[in-house]
Amino acid sequence: MKLSRLFQPRNPLFWLMLILNALSSVLSWLIHTRELGTPVTVVLALFALANALIGIWLAIRLMREEPVPQ
Repeated sequence: MKLSRLFQPRNPLFWLMLILNALSSVLSWLIHTRELGTPVTVVLALFALANALIGIWLAIRLMREEPVPQ
């Protein structure tokens, strides 16, 4: 598993990983900066956690696979 394989701009999984991690950050920011009801906060927190876990899984998958040929 190589960290240098993480950056693969030609691979759609790379862009999906970036989008999911950015969405997790936005959701976390919303939870911390807004006064939301408890049910809304719980749902947003679960979405943020799921996005982060899927993003980590995609990062590990990208590091294990061979890069897409150019």
